[in-house]
Amino acid sequence: MRSDIATAAARIAEHIRHTPLLRCRGGELGTGFAVTLKLELLQHAGSFKPRGAFNRLLSTGLPTAGVIAASGGNHGAAVGYVARVLGAAAEIFVPTSTPLAKVARIAGYGARVVQSGATYAEALAASRDRQFETGALEVHAYDHRDVLAGQGTVGRELEHEAPDLTHILVATGGGGLIGGIAGWYAGSAKVISVEPEGCPALHNALKAGRPVEAPVGGLAADSLGARQVGNLMFPIAQAHVAAAVLVPDAAIAAAQRLIWDRTRLIAEPGGATALAALLCGAFTPPSGARVGVVVCGANADPAAMAAP
Repeated sequence: MRSDIATAAARIAEHIRHTPLLRCRGGELGTGFAVTLKLELLQHAGSFKPRGAFNRLLSTGLPTAGVIAASGGNHGAAVGYVARVLGAAAEIFVPTSTPLAKVARIAGYGARVVQSGATYAEALAASRDRQFETGALEVHAYDHRDVLAGQGTVGRELEHEAPDLTHILVATGGGGLIGGIAGWYAGSAKVISVEPEGCPALHNALKAGRPVEAPVGGLAADSLGARQVGNLMFPIAQAHVAAAVLVPDAAIAAAQRLIWDRTRLIAEPGGATALAALLCGAFTPPSGARVGVVVCGANADPAAMAAP
C-alpha cells in the first residue's frame, strides 16, 4: 500500500495543493493539550477528494464518453474539478438530500448533475445504470485502489511534516481517506476513526467483522453518510485502525464553531467531525500523546455558521 501511495503522490503532485499544518498550543482548541491540524479543507474543490480523483483519472486512459461518479457532494465536486482540469466531460449523480450549495459547486465546475434517489447508495445504482449506457469511466468515491492510494497521500504528507505525531484522528464515511491514511502509517502511529453517531458504518463493520449496512443520518450525512464501508479499505482498517469512535451531532456543531472561532476557517460538519472526538471525550489520548487531526472538508454554507 505504501508503494502505491508513493506512486500516487508523484503522479498527482503537480495537480494538488500540499496543504499546510496548523500547530495549536495546549488549550488553544479547548482540549488542554497541543493538537496539530492538517488543513485539507484548503484542497482544491474544498476537500481531500481531488487526490483520489486525480490518481484515478491519471492512472488510465480517458474514454471519449468522459467520467461518471456518484457522490453526496464533495466527491462530485472533486471529480467535476479534476475532469475540467484534464479536459474530460463529467456526469455526477447525487441524492436528493445533497445540499443545494454542493449541487451548485459541482455544476460550477462544468459537470452535468443528476439528482437521483434519497441516498448515496441509490445515486450510485443510478450512476452505474448510466455508465453501462455511455461507457464513461467510473470514479468511485472510495472503493477503488487508485482512489484509496490517492487519499493516502494525505497521510504521507502528514508523516513527512509532523513525524512526531503518535495519534491521527480521521473522519470516516465510506473509508477512502482513513483507509489510505491507515495504509500509509501501517501501525507506526495510531489512526483513530471518528464517525457521527448517525453514520456508524466503520464502527459497525469492525464490530461485525465485515462490512455491513449501517444507518445514515444526522448533521454530516451528506459527506460521511455511506451505507457501508468499502471492501478494499476494510482489511486495512482491521489491521491498522486503532479505534473507531462515535460522536453526537452536538459535538460536531461545537467543533465547527470552534474551528471558526479560533482559526477563522469554515469547516463543514464532516470536516469538523474528527476534532469533535477530542471535544466531547469520545477519544481521550494517553499521557504524552502527540495528536494530529485531519480537517478534511470546507464545503459548508457560510450563513450556517451564524447559527448558535
